[in-house]
Amino acid sequence: MMTTRETKNKFALVLTAAGSSTRIGTGEKKEFMPLESGTVLSAACFVFLNTLQKTLPLIVITYPKGKRQQTEESLFCDSRIKPLLEACAAQVLFVEGGGTRQESVRNALEAVADAADFVLIHDAARPWVTPEIITDACETAMKYGSAVPAVPATDTLAVAQDRTIISYIDRSTAFCLQTPQCFAFKQLLEAHRKAAAENRSGCTDDTTVWAAYCSPVHLSKGSPANKKITFATDLADLSGTTAAAKKADTHGGSMTIRTGLGYDLHRLTEGRPLMLGGIEIPFEKGEDGHSDGDVLLHAITDALLGAAGLGDIGELFPPSDDRWKGADSRELLRTAWKKVSDGGWRIENIDCVVALEKPKFLPYREQVRKGIAAVLGCSEESVFVKAKTGEKLGKIGRGEAVEAWVTCLISR
Repeated sequence: MMTTRETKNKFALVLTAAGSSTRIGTGEKKEFMPLESGTVLSAACFVFLNTLQKTLPLIVITYPKGKRQQTEESLFCDSRIKPLLEACAAQVLFVEGGGTRQESVRNALEAVADAADFVLIHDAARPWVTPEIITDACETAMKYGSAVPAVPATDTLAVAQDRTIISYIDRSTAFCLQTPQCFAFKQLLEAHRKAAAENRSGCTDDTTVWAAYCSPVHLSKGSPANKKITFATDLADLSGTTAAAKKADTHGGSMTIRTGLGYDLHRLTEGRPLMLGGIEIPFEKGEDGHSDGDVLLHAITDALLGAAGLGDIGELFPPSDDRWKGADSRELLRTAWKKVSDGGWRIENIDCVVALEKPKFLPYREQVRKGIAAVLGCSEESVFVKAKTGEKLGKIGRGEAVEAWVTCLISR
Protein backbone atom coordinates (compact mmCIF):
# COMPACT_ATOMS: atom_id res chain seq x y z
CA MET A 1 0.00 0.00 0.00
CA MET A 2 1.26 3.48 -0.84
CA THR A 3 2.35 5.53 2.18
CA THR A 4 1.89 9.25 2.73
CA ARG A 5 5.67 9.65 2.66
CA GLU A 6 5.80 8.27 -0.89
CA THR A 7 2.87 10.15 -2.38
CA LYS A 8 2.91 13.49 -4.16
CA ASN A 9 -0.64 14.17 -3.02
CA LYS A 10 -1.24 17.19 -0.80
CA PHE A 11 -3.49 16.99 2.26
CA ALA A 12 -5.30 19.94 3.79
CA LEU A 13 -6.42 19.71 7.41
CA VAL A 14 -9.65 21.15 8.80
CA LEU A 15 -9.73 21.33 12.61
CA THR A 16 -13.29 21.93 13.75
CA ALA A 17 -13.38 24.15 16.84
CA ALA A 18 -16.49 26.24 16.21
CA GLY A 19 -18.78 24.45 18.68
CA SER A 20 -20.18 26.07 21.81
CA SER A 21 -18.85 23.41 24.27
CA THR A 22 -22.09 23.68 26.25
CA ARG A 23 -22.25 19.94 27.04
CA ILE A 24 -19.01 20.08 28.98
CA GLY A 25 -20.81 22.13 31.64
CA THR A 26 -17.78 24.12 32.85
CA GLY A 27 -18.39 27.37 30.99
CA GLU A 28 -15.03 26.93 29.22
CA LYS A 29 -14.34 26.13 25.59
CA LYS A 30 -12.82 22.67 25.64
CA GLU A 31 -10.40 23.25 22.76
CA PHE A 32 -8.77 26.11 24.72
CA MET A 33 -8.14 24.04 27.86
CA PRO A 34 -4.49 23.38 28.85
CA LEU A 35 -2.90 20.14 27.67
CA GLU A 36 0.73 19.05 27.37
CA SER A 37 2.82 22.09 26.35
CA GLY A 38 -0.16 24.05 25.05
CA THR A 39 -3.88 23.40 24.71
CA VAL A 40 -6.26 20.70 23.48
CA LEU A 41 -6.30 22.47 20.09
CA SER A 42 -2.52 22.77 19.78
CA ALA A 43 -1.98 19.15 20.87
CA ALA A 44 -4.26 17.92 18.08
CA CYS A 45 -2.61 20.19 15.50
CA PHE A 46 0.88 19.08 16.54
CA VAL A 47 0.22 15.41 15.79
CA PHE A 48 -0.87 16.18 12.21
CA LEU A 49 2.08 18.49 11.54
CA ASN A 50 4.52 15.96 12.92
CA THR A 51 2.95 13.10 10.97
CA LEU A 52 2.27 14.61 7.53
CA GLN A 53 5.07 17.18 7.45
CA LYS A 54 5.55 18.63 3.94
CA THR A 55 2.49 16.90 2.49
CA LEU A 56 0.37 19.25 4.64
CA PRO A 57 0.47 22.75 3.05
CA LEU A 58 -2.69 24.16 4.65
CA ILE A 59 -4.48 23.97 8.00
CA VAL A 60 -7.91 25.55 8.41
CA ILE A 61 -9.25 26.04 11.93
CA THR A 62 -12.89 26.95 12.45
CA TYR A 63 -13.84 29.12 15.42
CA PRO A 64 -17.06 30.44 16.99
CA LYS A 65 -18.17 33.98 16.25
CA GLY A 66 -16.14 36.46 18.28
CA LYS A 67 -13.50 33.87 19.31
CA ARG A 68 -10.85 34.29 16.62
CA GLN A 69 -8.22 35.88 18.86
CA GLN A 70 -8.68 33.25 21.57
CA THR A 71 -8.43 30.51 18.95
CA GLU A 72 -5.16 31.89 17.58
CA GLU A 73 -3.76 32.29 21.09
CA SER A 74 -4.70 28.73 22.05
CA LEU A 75 -2.79 27.42 19.01
CA PHE A 76 0.35 29.56 19.15
CA CYS A 77 0.78 29.46 22.93
CA ASP A 78 2.35 26.06 22.24
CA SER A 79 6.04 26.72 21.46
CA ARG A 80 6.18 23.63 19.22
CA ILE A 81 3.73 24.93 16.62
CA LYS A 82 5.46 27.88 14.89
CA PRO A 83 8.79 26.09 14.31
CA LEU A 84 6.98 23.04 12.99
CA LEU A 85 4.80 25.15 10.65
CA GLU A 86 7.99 26.69 9.25
CA ALA A 87 9.66 23.30 8.85
CA CYS A 88 6.59 21.91 7.08
CA ALA A 89 6.05 25.09 5.00
CA ALA A 90 2.41 25.00 6.13
CA GLN A 91 -0.05 27.89 6.30
CA VAL A 92 -2.80 28.32 8.90
CA LEU A 93 -6.16 29.94 8.10
CA PHE A 94 -8.79 30.79 10.70
CA VAL A 95 -12.38 30.61 9.39
CA GLU A 96 -15.50 31.60 11.30
CA GLY A 97 -17.86 28.66 11.74
CA GLY A 98 -21.56 28.51 11.03
CA GLY A 99 -24.66 27.54 12.96
CA THR A 100 -24.01 23.81 12.50
CA ARG A 101 -20.96 21.59 12.10
CA GLN A 102 -21.98 20.95 8.51
CA GLU A 103 -22.01 24.69 7.75
CA SER A 104 -18.68 25.22 9.55
CA VAL A 105 -16.97 22.50 7.52
CA ARG A 106 -18.35 23.91 4.26
CA ASN A 107 -16.98 27.35 5.18
CA ALA A 108 -13.59 25.75 5.80
CA LEU A 109 -13.64 23.78 2.55
CA GLU A 110 -14.39 26.93 0.55
CA ALA A 111 -11.21 28.44 2.02
CA VAL A 112 -9.02 25.52 0.90
CA ALA A 113 -9.42 26.30 -2.82
CA ASP A 114 -6.88 24.25 -4.85
CA ALA A 115 -4.33 23.81 -2.06
CA ALA A 116 -4.93 20.08 -1.64
CA ASP A 117 -5.89 16.84 -3.33
CA PHE A 118 -7.36 15.39 -0.14
CA VAL A 119 -8.76 16.92 3.01
CA LEU A 120 -8.68 15.59 6.55
CA ILE A 121 -11.47 16.79 8.84
CA HIS A 122 -10.77 16.36 12.53
CA ASP A 123 -12.49 17.29 15.77
CA ALA A 124 -10.06 19.63 17.52
CA ALA A 125 -11.37 18.15 20.78
CA ARG A 126 -9.68 14.82 19.90
CA PRO A 127 -6.12 15.62 20.99
CA TRP A 128 -5.04 11.97 21.35
CA VAL A 129 -5.16 11.02 17.69
CA THR A 130 -2.13 8.94 16.70
CA PRO A 131 0.17 8.99 13.65
CA GLU A 132 -1.06 5.47 12.81
CA ILE A 133 -4.69 6.63 12.66
CA ILE A 134 -3.81 9.63 10.49
CA THR A 135 -1.62 7.65 8.10
CA ASP A 136 -4.15 4.85 7.65
CA ALA A 137 -6.95 7.36 6.95
CA CYS A 138 -4.81 9.06 4.29
CA GLU A 139 -3.78 5.80 2.63
CA THR A 140 -7.36 4.48 2.64
CA ALA A 141 -8.67 7.71 1.10
CA MET A 142 -5.97 7.65 -1.58
CA LYS A 143 -7.14 4.16 -2.52
CA TYR A 144 -10.92 4.56 -2.24
CA GLY A 145 -11.60 8.33 -2.17
CA SER A 146 -12.88 8.31 1.40
CA ALA A 147 -11.94 7.06 4.85
CA VAL A 148 -13.29 7.18 8.39
CA PRO A 149 -11.47 5.76 11.44
CA ALA A 150 -13.71 3.30 13.24
CA VAL A 151 -13.72 0.94 16.20
CA PRO A 152 -16.11 -2.01 16.59
CA ALA A 153 -19.05 -1.43 18.91
CA THR A 154 -18.61 -3.33 22.18
CA ASP A 155 -21.91 -2.61 23.97
CA THR A 156 -25.34 -3.98 23.13
CA LEU A 157 -27.02 -1.47 20.79
CA ALA A 158 -30.74 -0.74 20.74
CA VAL A 159 -33.23 1.62 19.10
CA ALA A 160 -35.73 3.19 21.50
CA GLN A 161 -38.90 5.29 21.35
CA ASP A 162 -40.35 7.01 24.40
CA ARG A 163 -37.63 5.33 26.47
CA THR A 164 -38.78 1.88 25.32
CA ILE A 165 -36.61 -0.43 23.22
CA ILE A 166 -38.27 -1.23 19.92
CA SER A 167 -35.40 -3.07 18.18
CA TYR A 168 -31.81 -4.17 18.54
CA ILE A 169 -28.80 -3.57 16.28
CA ASP A 170 -26.42 -6.41 15.50
CA ARG A 171 -23.20 -5.13 17.06
CA SER A 172 -21.08 -7.49 14.97
CA THR A 173 -21.69 -5.13 12.04
CA ALA A 174 -21.79 -1.87 14.05
CA PHE A 175 -18.89 0.57 14.38
CA CYS A 176 -18.25 3.80 16.26
CA LEU A 177 -16.95 6.45 13.86
CA GLN A 178 -14.15 8.85 14.75
CA THR A 179 -12.02 11.52 13.09
CA PRO A 180 -9.93 12.42 11.13
CA GLN A 181 -12.19 11.63 8.22
CA CYS A 182 -10.36 11.91 4.91
CA PHE A 183 -11.84 12.58 1.46
CA ALA A 184 -10.92 13.54 -2.07
CA PHE A 185 -11.18 17.30 -1.74
CA LYS A 186 -13.04 18.39 -4.88
CA GLN A 187 -15.71 15.71 -4.53
CA LEU A 188 -16.35 16.53 -0.86
CA LEU A 189 -16.61 20.26 -1.55
CA GLU A 190 -19.09 19.62 -4.34
CA ALA A 191 -21.11 17.31 -2.07
CA HIS A 192 -21.28 20.01 0.62
CA ARG A 193 -22.39 22.58 -1.96
CA LYS A 194 -25.18 20.27 -3.15
CA ALA A 195 -26.28 19.61 0.43
CA ALA A 196 -26.48 23.36 1.06
CA ALA A 197 -28.39 23.99 -2.18
CA GLU A 198 -30.90 21.27 -1.32
CA ASN A 199 -31.14 22.47 2.28
CA ARG A 200 -30.13 19.00 3.49
CA SER A 201 -29.50 19.31 7.21
CA GLY A 202 -28.88 16.94 10.08
CA CYS A 203 -25.56 15.64 8.74
CA THR A 204 -23.68 14.91 11.96
CA ASP A 205 -20.36 14.34 10.20
CA ASP A 206 -18.88 14.38 6.72
CA THR A 207 -19.42 10.70 6.03
CA THR A 208 -23.16 11.36 5.80
CA VAL A 209 -22.59 14.14 3.24
CA TRP A 210 -20.20 11.98 1.21
CA ALA A 211 -22.53 8.96 1.31
CA ALA A 212 -25.48 11.06 0.13
CA TYR A 213 -23.75 12.45 -2.98
CA CYS A 214 -20.63 10.39 -3.74
CA SER A 215 -20.27 6.76 -2.65
CA PRO A 216 -20.10 4.52 0.43
CA VAL A 217 -17.36 5.50 2.88
CA HIS A 218 -14.52 3.09 3.64
CA LEU A 219 -13.39 2.30 7.16
CA SER A 220 -9.83 2.88 8.33
CA LYS A 221 -8.04 2.14 11.59
CA GLY A 222 -9.48 3.78 14.72
CA SER A 223 -8.62 3.44 18.38
CA PRO A 224 -10.41 3.65 21.74
CA ALA A 225 -7.62 6.03 22.79
CA ASN A 226 -8.71 8.51 20.10
CA LYS A 227 -11.25 9.95 22.50
CA LYS A 228 -13.27 13.13 22.00
CA ILE A 229 -13.63 15.48 24.96
CA THR A 230 -17.37 16.09 25.30
CA PHE A 231 -18.45 15.98 28.95
CA ALA A 232 -16.89 17.13 32.21
CA THR A 233 -16.12 13.51 33.08
CA ASP A 234 -13.80 13.38 30.06
CA LEU A 235 -11.57 15.95 31.74
CA ALA A 236 -10.02 13.17 33.81
CA ASP A 237 -8.09 12.34 30.65
CA LEU A 238 -6.31 15.67 30.89
CA SER A 239 -4.18 14.34 33.76
CA GLY A 240 -0.49 13.89 33.03
CA THR A 241 -0.71 10.11 33.26
CA THR A 242 -3.39 9.52 30.66
CA ALA A 243 -2.19 12.30 28.38
CA ALA A 244 1.26 10.74 28.23
CA ALA A 245 -0.28 7.33 27.61
CA LYS A 246 -2.45 8.35 24.68
CA LYS A 247 -1.33 5.29 22.72
CA ALA A 248 -2.00 2.87 25.55
CA ASP A 249 -4.40 0.83 23.44
CA THR A 250 -1.40 -0.91 21.85
CA HIS A 251 0.71 -1.06 25.00
CA GLY A 252 -1.56 -2.63 27.59
CA GLY A 253 -2.56 0.69 29.12
CA SER A 254 0.95 1.41 30.47
CA MET A 255 3.45 4.12 29.64
CA THR A 256 6.75 2.98 28.11
CA ILE A 257 9.95 5.01 28.58
CA ARG A 258 13.19 4.45 26.66
CA THR A 259 16.62 6.12 26.75
CA GLY A 260 19.03 6.44 23.85
CA LEU A 261 22.73 7.26 23.49
CA GLY A 262 24.32 8.81 20.42
CA TYR A 263 27.92 9.67 19.57
CA ASP A 264 29.74 11.05 16.54
CA LEU A 265 33.23 12.30 15.68
CA HIS A 266 34.44 14.15 12.57
CA ARG A 267 37.82 15.45 11.50
CA LEU A 268 38.00 19.22 10.98
CA THR A 269 39.36 20.33 7.62
CA GLU A 270 39.66 23.56 5.65
CA GLY A 271 37.19 24.31 2.89
CA ARG A 272 34.19 22.76 4.66
CA PRO A 273 31.40 24.54 6.61
CA LEU A 274 31.23 23.92 10.36
CA MET A 275 27.67 22.65 10.91
CA LEU A 276 26.31 22.13 14.42
CA GLY A 277 22.64 21.41 15.01
CA GLY A 278 21.76 22.54 11.49
CA ILE A 279 23.40 25.95 12.02
CA GLU A 280 26.53 27.03 10.17
CA ILE A 281 29.07 28.34 12.67
CA PRO A 282 31.56 30.85 11.19
CA PHE A 283 35.02 29.24 11.27
CA GLU A 284 37.95 28.46 9.00
CA LYS A 285 37.41 24.70 9.24
CA GLY A 286 34.45 22.36 9.02
CA GLU A 287 33.59 18.69 9.37
CA ASP A 288 34.92 16.23 6.84
CA GLY A 289 32.09 13.81 6.08
CA HIS A 290 29.97 12.11 3.41
CA SER A 291 26.98 14.35 4.23
CA ASP A 292 27.37 17.88 5.56
CA GLY A 293 29.13 16.31 8.57
CA ASP A 294 26.91 17.78 11.32
CA VAL A 295 28.17 15.72 14.28
CA LEU A 296 25.48 17.01 16.64
CA LEU A 297 22.54 16.08 14.42
CA HIS A 298 24.15 12.74 13.62
CA ALA A 299 24.49 11.93 17.33
CA ILE A 300 20.87 12.98 17.96
CA THR A 301 19.74 10.76 15.08
CA ASP A 302 21.58 7.77 16.52
CA ALA A 303 20.23 8.40 20.03
CA LEU A 304 16.60 8.49 18.84
CA LEU A 305 16.93 5.48 16.54
CA GLY A 306 18.67 3.50 19.25
CA ALA A 307 16.06 4.36 21.88
CA ALA A 308 13.31 3.11 19.58
CA GLY A 309 15.30 0.01 18.57
CA LEU A 310 15.32 1.03 14.90
CA GLY A 311 19.00 0.73 14.01
CA ASP A 312 21.47 3.56 13.51
CA ILE A 313 22.27 6.36 11.10
CA GLY A 314 24.72 4.22 9.10
CA GLU A 315 22.01 1.65 8.34
CA LEU A 316 19.43 4.25 7.36
CA PHE A 317 21.79 6.48 5.35
CA PRO A 318 24.83 4.36 4.38
CA PRO A 319 27.90 6.40 3.36
CA SER A 320 28.33 4.05 0.40
CA ASP A 321 25.12 5.48 -1.09
CA ASP A 322 25.79 8.56 -3.24
CA ARG A 323 22.26 9.83 -2.50
CA TRP A 324 23.52 11.06 0.86
CA LYS A 325 26.67 12.76 -0.43
CA GLY A 326 26.56 16.34 0.88
CA ALA A 327 23.09 15.71 2.36
CA ASP A 328 21.53 18.20 4.77
CA SER A 329 21.67 16.47 8.15
CA ARG A 330 18.44 18.21 9.16
CA GLU A 331 16.62 16.17 6.52
CA LEU A 332 18.35 13.00 7.70
CA LEU A 333 17.24 13.65 11.27
CA ARG A 334 13.73 14.60 10.16
CA THR A 335 13.43 11.33 8.21
CA ALA A 336 14.74 9.28 11.14
CA TRP A 337 12.43 11.01 13.62
CA LYS A 338 9.46 10.35 11.34
CA LYS A 339 10.37 6.66 11.48
CA VAL A 340 10.55 6.81 15.29
CA SER A 341 7.41 8.91 15.81
CA ASP A 342 5.42 6.61 13.48
CA GLY A 343 5.91 4.02 16.22
CA GLY A 344 4.04 6.25 18.64
CA TRP A 345 7.10 7.71 20.41
CA ARG A 346 7.34 11.28 21.64
CA ILE A 347 10.33 13.23 22.91
CA GLU A 348 10.60 13.95 26.61
CA ASN A 349 14.06 15.51 26.48
CA ILE A 350 17.36 15.55 24.58
CA ASP A 351 20.65 16.44 26.32
CA CYS A 352 23.76 17.10 24.22
CA VAL A 353 27.48 17.73 24.75
CA VAL A 354 29.69 19.12 21.98
CA ALA A 355 33.49 18.89 22.34
CA LEU A 356 35.17 21.65 20.32
CA GLU A 357 38.30 23.69 21.03
CA LYS A 358 37.45 26.56 18.66
CA PRO A 359 35.35 28.58 17.95
CA LYS A 360 33.37 29.45 21.07
CA PHE A 361 30.00 27.70 20.92
CA LEU A 362 28.05 29.69 23.54
CA PRO A 363 27.04 32.61 21.25
CA TYR A 364 25.26 30.13 18.96
CA ARG A 365 23.69 27.82 21.54
CA GLU A 366 20.16 29.25 21.58
CA GLN A 367 20.02 29.33 17.79
CA VAL A 368 21.12 25.69 17.70
CA ARG A 369 18.51 24.67 20.31
CA LYS A 370 15.75 26.35 18.30
CA GLY A 371 16.95 24.68 15.12
CA ILE A 372 16.93 21.21 16.64
CA ALA A 373 13.48 21.74 18.17
CA ALA A 374 12.14 22.91 14.79
CA VAL A 375 13.40 19.79 13.01
CA LEU A 376 11.92 17.48 15.65
CA GLY A 377 8.71 19.45 16.19
CA CYS A 378 9.26 19.53 19.95
CA SER A 379 9.48 22.38 22.44
CA GLU A 380 12.78 24.21 22.77
CA GLU A 381 12.67 23.47 26.50
CA SER A 382 13.05 19.76 25.67
CA VAL A 383 16.47 20.31 24.06
CA PHE A 384 19.68 21.43 25.73
CA VAL A 385 23.21 21.67 24.38
CA LYS A 386 26.46 22.09 26.35
CA ALA A 387 29.94 22.66 24.97
CA LYS A 388 33.33 21.54 26.30
CA THR A 389 36.89 22.13 25.10
CA GLY A 390 39.72 19.62 25.06
CA GLU A 391 41.87 21.77 27.35
CA LYS A 392 44.57 21.66 24.62
CA LEU A 393 44.74 17.86 24.99
CA GLY A 394 44.19 15.19 22.34
CA LYS A 395 42.58 15.55 18.94
CA ILE A 396 39.92 17.94 20.29
CA GLY A 397 42.43 20.12 22.14
CA ARG A 398 44.64 20.32 19.05
CA GLY A 399 41.68 21.52 16.96
CA GLU A 400 41.75 18.45 14.74
CA ALA A 401 38.22 17.17 15.38
CA VAL A 402 34.80 17.83 16.86
CA GLU A 403 32.79 15.31 18.92
CA ALA A 404 29.19 15.10 20.12
CA TRP A 405 27.49 12.95 22.77
CA VAL A 406 23.69 12.84 23.09
CA THR A 407 21.24 11.19 25.45
CA CYS A 408 17.51 11.20 24.86
CA LEU A 409 14.38 10.13 26.72
CA ILE A 410 11.34 9.09 24.67
CA SER A 411 7.96 7.78 25.77
CA ARG A 412 4.72 6.32 24.47
